[in-house]
Amino acid sequence: MTLVQTRGAPLPVRRSVPGRIRVISGITVASLALLFAALAVGSSSARDGLRIIGRDAGPQVVATAGLYLALSDMDAQVANALVMGDQYAQQRGAALAQYEARRSAANQALLKAFELSGDNPAERRTVESVLDGLGRYERLAGQALLLNERAKHAPGPPPQEVVQTYRAATDLMRLVLLPQAYNLTLESGTIVRRTYDEKALMVPLLRIAVLLAGLLALGCLIWLQVFLAHRFRRVFGPALMTATIATAVALVFGANVLSQDEQALRTAKSAGFDSVLTLAKTRAISNSMQGDQSRYLLDKERADTYEHTYLDKSLSVLYFEAGNLDTYHAEVAKGSDNFLGMLGPEIVGKAGSDVVEAYRAFQLADTKFRELALSGRTNEAVAERLGSVTTAFDAYDEALVVLADTHEAVFTSAINRGEGALNNLWRLLPFAIGVIGLLVIAGVWPRLKEYR
Repeated sequence: MTLVQTRGAPLPVRRSVPGRIRVISGITVASLALLFAALAVGSSSARDGLRIIGRDAGPQVVATAGLYLALSDMDAQVANALVMGDQYAQQRGAALAQYEARRSAANQALLKAFELSGDNPAERRTVESVLDGLGRYERLAGQALLLNERAKHAPGPPPQEVVQTYRAATDLMRLVLLPQAYNLTLESGTIVRRTYDEKALMVPLLRIAVLLAGLLALGCLIWLQVFLAHRFRRVFGPALMTATIATAVALVFGANVLSQDEQALRTAKSAGFDSVLTLAKTRAISNSMQGDQSRYLLDKERADTYEHTYLDKSLSVLYFEAGNLDTYHAEVAKGSDNFLGMLGPEIVGKAGSDVVEAYRAFQLADTKFRELALSGRTNEAVAERLGSVTTAFDAYDEALVVLADTHEAVFTSAINRGEGALNNLWRLLPFAIGVIGLLVIAGVWPRLKEYR
């Protein structure tokens, strides 16, 4: 009886060993699955953020900002053509050609905005409303240009019939179309900001989840190896050792990719997208400012209004404490190191300094232009507007474009860098899952076979 108990006692113990191996192996596999699931969710979240900011809503915002620029410049070019009268044939032809180019750009931007609006009914209605309003504006602008051509007036204010028709057109543009275009930009910009805020919170949390899951998986692999080495009186198996190293590499690589994507999102939003959008708005407002210069000459009854409008827009572009345009001109000429307004945060480096200098030259040209207009030298004021003022504005606008291009390059580079890192992760992730899984099986299966 004693002999039977002695022989039978170890049997439950021997039977429990493969069971414990299976349990520990199962926990290890589950922890590895948790690691790879965290990597998949984290990378998917980061990719979604990069796609929305870099490929969908972000480009839509830039497209709608381009729409605002095209619309404002259309109205400015009409005003330019009307104020030229029966002279400046070459400049009038250039203004009309620019008007047609901007009209085409506006139509293209609207089509792009409609495509990117997706299933958003509010955005689609806004785009359709702008399209309808643009058709009405083109008819009014065409009538004003035709009446102006028939009047054959000297440079300066055209006949009242032309002025009245143009007033209807510019009021439609300034009070209806431009606010709607700006609303499109705001709606798309809200999507970008909301996406960024969400991903800026989620991606770091998911990276922490990856680190915790990875440490758990490494702990389980080490636990499994220690158990097998202790139970079978052997050194650590090469298969499980390799699986542990591979898991550590996957953990470090995956966490690093999520860290890169977090940085890419931050750079694309803060140093790229925000600046590109701000400079696009600045260009649009600045184009409208030069239109106000022509409207100042064009409509005597609204001259004071257009002067105040010009000042308001100037203050929004580059702010100085000034209650009137003369004071503002003096402050701009004096210069400052404390820049406020839309351009304030963008005045960095040589490109930023070039923009400030070009803006200062443009405002100086505006000063001379208004002095001529106030002294009643209308023909000379028109010549100054079409000559020195236009030259100064073109240089300023070109400086804005150069500065915007530098930020757009930062934006594109950050998006491409983030997506490239994710692509590398997704190419390696299936391979890592397969290799680590096979290594775990190769490390455990021989031990289980010993109990068969």
